[in-house]
Amino acid sequence: MNTISVKRPSFSGVARIKTIVIAGGAGFVGSHLCERFINQGHRVVCVDNLQTGSRDNIASLLAHHDFRFVLHDVTAPLALDGPVHEIYNMACTASPPRYQLDPIHTFRTCTDGAMNLLNLARDKGAKVLLSSTSEVYGDPEISLQHEGYRGNVNTCGPRACYDEGKRAAETLFWEYGAHLGVQTRIARIFNTYGPRMHPDDGRVVSNFIVQALRGQDLTIYGNGSQTRSFCYIDDLVDGLIALMASDEKMPVNLGNPDEFTMLELARKVLDKTGASVGLINQPLPQDDPRQRRPDISRAAELLGWAPKVALDQGLDLTIRWFWSVLNAQSVEARVS
Repeated sequence: MNTISVKRPSFSGVARIKTIVIAGGAGFVGSHLCERFINQGHRVVCVDNLQTGSRDNIASLLAHHDFRFVLHDVTAPLALDGPVHEIYNMACTASPPRYQLDPIHTFRTCTDGAMNLLNLARDKGAKVLLSSTSEVYGDPEISLQHEGYRGNVNTCGPRACYDEGKRAAETLFWEYGAHLGVQTRIARIFNTYGPRMHPDDGRVVSNFIVQALRGQDLTIYGNGSQTRSFCYIDDLVDGLIALMASDEKMPVNLGNPDEFTMLELARKVLDKTGASVGLINQPLPQDDPRQRRPDISRAAELLGWAPKVALDQGLDLTIRWFWSVLNAQSVEARVS
């Protein structure tokens, strides 16, 4: 169902074949990284406990001779044989409904998981990248959010297990880099969307699309004036790879600075799906950020990176993917 297109490797631009570990590699972002590196001719070790990741996301890679899947929870130390050149720490779901189901494990995934992967990087002499988050800025009091902004985070709220977990993980990455010589990178990822998001992910893009395709009213939390900036998955993968290839050790924002209200997003989804449904309002969840818009000037300067996929184009691709998934589920339900 969640198929991956594996292309014939092109080695024209590959300086060397690397072994790349992707923790959380069966998840939304991680599976796209796995696909990209396999298509580039690298060896990929996908590590995932499948708590929120899915084998469906990597099904087309499982038989590939340069792909290896390891069922493992990064809260426990990870030992791997052979050389490792790069490690991407994509472990821990970014979906609030999902990470709030087991907040202690969420926090441990961020902190213990970071330390275990940092120790692996130190042992292997590998570079290691942390997928941090715009959530480290909390409910920001400034716009745009730049990397020097220290945030407005509630340490005792329902989102704290993830927000504070990622902030602690950044500290661990900084300390391992500053004092133990590990080659660390920190990406602060803003709202990302695209194919392979889970239909029940709980974030706004997937919520709106799935509700519209199912003929359900779209749920607006609060009055819909809160904003987000949406980055298509292919653009994010480009940014992560560029950051890993750089020498930058300080956090770098990766996201799309085009800003939309929830009402604007809802209208776009309704127009694109043709759904004849309405909008229903629900109370705004506690600590839900009112505004998100990244300052990506450092990414542009240091990495030469900027997003290329506009929201309209990305939504078309994402809606098409969700339609195929939901249609397949409907067929399966009728057959069974």
